[in-house]
Amino acid sequence: MSLRIEIETKLQGALKERNKLKISTLRLILAAVKDRDIASRTSDNRTGIKDEDIKQLLKKMIKQRNESIEIYKKNNRIDLLEIEKGEVEIISAFLPKQLNETETTKVCKETIQSIKAQGPKDIGKVMGVLKKKYSDILDFAKAGDCLLYTSDAADERSSVDLGGRRII
Repeated sequence: MSLRIEIETKLQGALKERNKLKISTLRLILAAVKDRDIASRTSDNRTGIKDEDIKQLLKKMIKQRNESIEIYKKNNRIDLLEIEKGEVEIISAFLPKQLNETETTKVCKETIQSIKAQGPKDIGKVMGVLKKKYSDILDFAKAGDCLLYTSDAADERSSVDLGGRRII
């Protein structure tokens, strides 16, 4: 079943349950998908966007909500914070489970060792391999943080020293 149909089906279920948060979030998702459909519509392409594009859109929506969550935490807006967290949970249900920090670190280490990265100049190669293998399940912001940080960082994780920088 395509992702678009799955979202529409969940919306129908939410309407029957009368779950306001779920209804509004799913309608927001479908509106964004339709907006992208219109933007990508050409005389040759009448089908709309594909599931991969929908997944990218959902990831972007989650990122936006996580940024809002941080702002609401700083401003002590618990009511809005809870709404945003609920929206993140609903949107996340349509994406594959993301790797946690430990798994991300492990994947990064394995990739560095497999391509024999020699220094910070090889970060692009490592990220390229990670994107090919783990594009759906890896948060690349976490992977980037995991791969490269300064050697004077107060972090006790094991790492590989590469030219004054540490790569995990």
